[in-house]
Order: sequence, then structure tokens, then C-alpha cells
Amino acid sequence: MIKAVSPLDEVHDDEPPVERRMVHVRVLRQDAPGQESYWERHAVPYEPNMNVISVLQKIAERARAEDGREVSPVAWDCNCLEEVCGSCTMLVNGRSRMACSALVDRLLAESPGEIELRPMSKFPVVRDLKVDRGRLFRALERVKAWVPVDGSYDHGPGPRISPEEQEDAYPLSECMSCGCCLEACPQYTKIEVVRRDDESEADFEHRRAAAYDRGFLGAHAISQAVLFNGHPTGKMIADERLESLTSAGGIQMCGNAQNCVAVCPKHIPLTRSIARAGRAATVWAIKKLFDR
Repeated sequence: MIKAVSPLDEVHDDEPPVERRMVHVRVLRQDAPGQESYWERHAVPYEPNMNVISVLQKIAERARAEDGREVSPVAWDCNCLEEVCGSCTMLVNGRSRMACSALVDRLLAESPGEIELRPMSKFPVVRDLKVDRGRLFRALERVKAWVPVDGSYDHGPGPRISPEEQEDAYPLSECMSCGCCLEACPQYTKIEVVRRDDESEADFEHRRAAAYDRGFLGAHAISQAVLFNGHPTGKMIADERLESLTSAGGIQMCGNAQNCVAVCPKHIPLTRSIARAGRAATVWAIKKLFDR
């Protein structure tokens, strides 16, 4: 069957194309550690339900700046894409957020002109939006944020935990070490240690760890210490965790700004953990004083 075409349905070559909506993005880039940072603008076609990771993937695919220059793809970290791994934290429109759950529609409602992306300012930049979060994990080592178990053999059933204790501990267990709380904390300042030319890798790692240990632990480590000190098996080394919490860079450095709890993507009661840790540390210090 031949369908008749109305003159109104005809497509004319001289008709202007429909202009596609673009998302304008400004990215703070840095080519290597220690180098100067610079701003670079990009524009990608808008699609419904995009997140910041989608935008970065489109920027990587185009490999061109907004002015048409060929540029290297922007580097960033991501893994799970569902706010579980904690690796894609960055500053989005000036606020520390997970890029995977930062939706473009909401960001454009906040800032209609463009979306601004910057790396976290409290950690050394590796490249572009990718940072070295080694200090974050070093703090978890300091407070021994794990349940100590010797050997791999069957230990039998573990101690019973009441539903009330489980309900109290579960929110703390949701921490994914994203670093949002650290980025927002005024007491958590950047520590960047540069390797010397004549320094071995082992000496550098030792010096960097010492520098990290003098800095503030951060809300994430304090909360994890509270979590494992409340565990029936984990509390066996509670004194060691409290020793770390009261050493240099410990809980005494917290200024109670409460920014941490305001930006936590998992809504972990971090200020409650800090209060509990402070009370436990005070009791432990008094007992230690009189046990001499």
C-alpha cells in the first residue's frame, strides 16, 4: 500500500535542526600530583535521570572541551554506582557528595547555569577528581576497626547479640569510608607528604604514616571504634582502641562542628558516636590513672 503524504508532512532540508539541551560542566583538573590545577569546561547532551557519573562518562567519550579542543578524559574513581563502595566522593557544586547519587536534574535546580566538579580538598590529588585516601584507611588501622579472630578454624557459635544491640549497631556498620564527613570537618586538615629523591619507599611510607598519625583521626574512625568496642568479641581489645582515641590526633581534636553528620550520605549518627567515644575515653583515662 502506498501512503499519501500531505504537504504538511514533508521534511524540508532548509529547516533548522532542533537544538538539543546541553549540560554544562566545569571541572577542576590536575594532570599529576603536585602540579597546578586548572578549570576546564565541558558540555554534554542532556538525558533524563542522569547522575554525575553519567556526565563524566560522556565527557570521557567525547574527549573534547566545550571550546572544541581535544583533551584527555577526566580521571575519577567509581565502582558500585549504587552508593555502597564510597569511592566516587567529590565536591559537586561545592558540597561533598557521592557522584553516583548526585542527580543532574536536582543539581541543575540548585545551580541552573552549570555543574561544578572538584576533587576533595582534604586529600592529595592523584589526577583530576581522583585523590589518595590512604590517610582515611590509616585511621581505621589506628583504631583497629575490625573484630580480632585468631586462625581460620571453626570457633563455634558466636556470642548472642540482642535485637536492641543489633538495631543500635547497624547504622554504624553502614559506613563505607567515603570521606564525606572528613571533607566537611574543619578540624580535619590536609596532610600531603612528598617523597624525597634520596628516600627509599619503605622510609617514605614510614614517614607518611607518622605524619598521618599526628593528624586528626576523623569522625569515621571514631564511629568505627565505638562500633567494634560495643561488639561482644571486638570489645576484647577495647583498651587498645581507647588508647588510640586519646593519643595524638584523637577525639580531643574534635571541635563539635557537627558538619560530619550533616553530610553523611548514610545518615550515620556520627555525633552520637563521638559523644559515646568521649565518655568512654574519659572513664578509661580515669581508671587508668588510679590503676597505676
